[in-house]
This record gives sequence, C-alpha cells and structure tokens, in this order.
Amino acid sequence: MAVSEPVPKPAPVVTPAGIRQRWQQAARETIQRRLRSRQPTNQKRIMMWLLGLVALCEFLESRMFVFGASQIMTGVEAGPREFAQVQTAYTTGVMLVIVLQQYSAQRLGYRHYLLLSLATFMIGGVGCGLATSVNELTGFRFIQGLGGGALFTSARILINLVFLPTERAQALRYFMPCILAAGMIGPPLAAILVDQGEWRWIFYGPLPLVALCMVGLWRYLPPELGRSGRTVRLHKFPLIMFALAVLCLQWMLTFVRFDFFVHPMRMLWLLVLGVTLLSGFLYWQWRHPEPLLQLRYLNNPVYLTGLALLFLYYFMNGMQNYLFPIFAQQSLKIPLVTVGWITGLSGFAGLVCALLYQGWLGRYWTSKKQVMALGALGMALGAAWLAMLTPQASAAQLWLPLLIKGFMSIFLLLPVAGLTFRELTQADHFAQGNQGKNLMRQIAISAASALSAILLQNGTITYDDTLRAELQPDRDGVQLWLDQATTSLVQQGLTQDQATHGALVWLGSMIRQQAQFVASIHLFEGIAVLGLLVTAFVLIQNKLR
Repeated sequence: MAVSEPVPKPAPVVTPAGIRQRWQQAARETIQRRLRSRQPTNQKRIMMWLLGLVALCEFLESRMFVFGASQIMTGVEAGPREFAQVQTAYTTGVMLVIVLQQYSAQRLGYRHYLLLSLATFMIGGVGCGLATSVNELTGFRFIQGLGGGALFTSARILINLVFLPTERAQALRYFMPCILAAGMIGPPLAAILVDQGEWRWIFYGPLPLVALCMVGLWRYLPPELGRSGRTVRLHKFPLIMFALAVLCLQWMLTFVRFDFFVHPMRMLWLLVLGVTLLSGFLYWQWRHPEPLLQLRYLNNPVYLTGLALLFLYYFMNGMQNYLFPIFAQQSLKIPLVTVGWITGLSGFAGLVCALLYQGWLGRYWTSKKQVMALGALGMALGAAWLAMLTPQASAAQLWLPLLIKGFMSIFLLLPVAGLTFRELTQADHFAQGNQGKNLMRQIAISAASALSAILLQNGTITYDDTLRAELQPDRDGVQLWLDQATTSLVQQGLTQDQATHGALVWLGSMIRQQAQFVASIHLFEGIAVLGLLVTAFVLIQNKLR
C-alpha cells in the first residue's frame, strides 16, 4: 500500500492591511520598550505633554493671527479684499496636507513627517514676519499652512499609536488642556506683542514653542513609528481635483463678502465648479481600491452625527471669535490689550471646565446628551447676553458673558469629540475619521468667518444709510451738536472751515460706529438663535448619548 505524501499547507496570504498592522504593532512595541526604561512614568508623561504641545503650535498661531488680523492688515498696507487672499492661502495649504496625512506618514514615519512639518511651519512663520507686501504674506501663509495642517491631526493619531488603550485616557487629559490653552494664551499674547512691539511679533511669538517640539520629537519619537511596508499609491489627478475644488470654494467663501452683490454669477460659478470638482474627488475616493480618504470606513451614523455637531460647534465658535474683537475694539472703543485679556479669560474658563470634566464631572454625569445640550444652551446664553449690551458698555460688562461662553462651550465640545469616534475602533479607521473631522473643522471656520464678514459688512452699510438719513445736518438737534463740535474744535486752534469739516467727519465716524454696533448686536442675536437650534438638535438625536 503506497503511502501518500503529506499535502503542504498553503502559504498565508499577505495583504496590505496585514503588513500595516505588523508595522504598527512593531512600532508600538518599540516605543513601549522605550517608555519602560529607567523612568517609565516620567517618559510617558513627557510624551503626553509633547503631543499636546505639538497640537498647541497650530492652535496658538491661529488664535494669535485671528486676534491681530487688523494690525497685520495695517502692517502690510492691505485692504480687506487683499487680505482675504492671505486667509485663503493658509486654509488651502492646511486642507491639502490633511488629505495627504496618511500617505505622508506611511512613507516618512511620524517623526520625520512631523519634523518636516514643524520646520515648514517655522519657515512660513519667519517669512510672514519678514513680509513687506500682501503677496509675500500670502505666499508664506500658504507655506505655513502646509506645515501647520499636519500638527493637530498627527498628534491626535499618535495618542492611539503610542499608548496602550488603558493609557489613552490619561494621555487625553494632557492633550486637551494644551489645545484649550491656545484660547487662553493666544489673544493676550498677541495683544501684548503688538502693543509693545509690532505686528510681526504675532508670527515670531509661537516659534520658540515650535523649536522645543522639534527637539522633543527628535529625542522621544521612534523613526519607524507609522512607517508602512506598503504605502498608498499617490494618484495626482484626484489630488489636483481636490486642490482646485478647495481653491474655488475657499475663494468663493472668502470673497463673497465683496462680490456677492456686484458679481453674483461669478460667485455662483465658483460654487458650482468647486462642488463639482469636490464631488468628483469624493467619488474617486469611494470607488478606488487605494484611496487617500477611506470614505467607506466613515459611513457610520454615530460618526456622521458627531461630525454634524462638531461642525455646528466650530461654526458658532468661529463666528463669535471673528466678531467679538471687532465689536469690542471698534464698536465699544475698548483698548486692544484689554480685549486680549478679556478674550483670554474666556479661554481660561474653558480650560478650567475641561479639567473639571476630565477629572470627575464626566464620570458622574452619565447622560452625555444632557451635558451637550447644556453646552449649546450656554453658548446661546453668552451670545444673547452680548446682544443686550448698550453702546456705553464698559470692559467690565464683557467679562461675564465671555466666561459663560468659554466655560459652557466645553460641555458641548468634549462629549461630542469623545463619542464621535466611539465606533471607529481600528487604528486605520480612527486615523481616517480624524482626517475627516479636521477637514470639516477648516470648512466650518472658513464658512463662519465668511458669513460673519458679509453679514457684518452689509448690516453696517444698511444701518449707516438709515442713520445718515435720520441725522441730516439741517435737523435742529443735529445742527446744535454740529455747532457745539465746531466751537470746540475752533477753541483747539482750527480755522472755521477746518472745524466745520472736522465736525462733519466726527459725526460721520459716530454714525459708522453706531451702525457697526447695531449690526454686531444682530449677529450676536443670530448666534444665540443658532445655539438654541443646536440645543434642540442635541435633544432629538439618538446616536450620541
């Protein structure tokens, strides 16, 4: 009887997902061995702080830039239209880098990728500080966006790659306060640097922190972390489609405040072209076997509900961040440094709330829906309080509504941010979800700034015309005020003609200030109504509890 030879077992099938998992597991084991050195607790804490500081670099610079925008415009002699292209350039650079996040990290590894990003961010910041024209500032802001777009997304993904599941909650307790500290530090730091120096220091201010992060990453982050044995192939055509889509949509959002009534068809064509190109890019990503964005992973109702709530949060917050400095400085004539400290106090309140929530409140308040509804209601209350102020309001009257907004908004942000990624358990799925969330954040902030700008501008023009029609110089009360102002200016050494002209200019500036005040009040009312609608949406949705 013949003895049959044993049938050899088939070789295991090697897939790209399996290769990535092996690389990620090997990198995680490497970094865990390093963290279990002589001082394991200290090493882990340093790594937790380091990732938080990397994300802080981007948030701090953005808050300082937004707060000091008017001073930067004056420094490069740019009008609102010319300065708008600076904002477009930065956002375009950020969104391009976010799309290429996974591709770049897999090819370079997170250490070299972040070091390159921080170096690019620093070069862009130095170039912005040295810029002498709006075109130079635009180019260097684009470079800065190419560097800054990787920082927050990569740092958040690294928490899941570096630390074990039992350690990630502690890492987030270090990570989130660093991000929220930008709202506390950025506005007063920008105000002090401008007041004591000049606008260029807004760009130089974050550079020491960037250098510190580069040293820390070189010392503590293994070079192989995130590097994959097989990277996604980069297809240039869909990437070009995405870049053109972002440019069209960002250009439309930025310049709609200037051209909406003059060239409405131009804005419409930009919108149609941008949406068409973006739809083509998303269709390509959905059908392609090796996409830059794994959209199939993100077709999750919990994730999409969380993304919608995060969009609404960033939109409301972006509107108020844009509007409040203008309202306080130009409508209420409060000094720049004082406005900076008031805004920083709002960020401090948010930081305190985050520490309380992460420390004990989040564990004992089990109904996350109630927490989120309270946060949205608090944002509405803060905006409504600002809408009830009078033109004679002092700086002291701004503290409380800003404290309420800063403290209560965290009750919306943190639970939503935690629950959104609840079902994206795999590392690849979480990374893709984080990419999508940060793309959404940039869109929300850009849309909020554009909408706030056009509503504030159009409202100011409308109320300015109304007030000028009511306050004609031939009216008795107005003529009496002009006579008194003219007399006062003559007593200060002006001629009669100069004093008469100066009184008319004075009256015009007062009308303009009052018109902007009324337009700002109506915008705060709109934010309050939006906050109530978000509260209702939180209460009726059933995906995030």
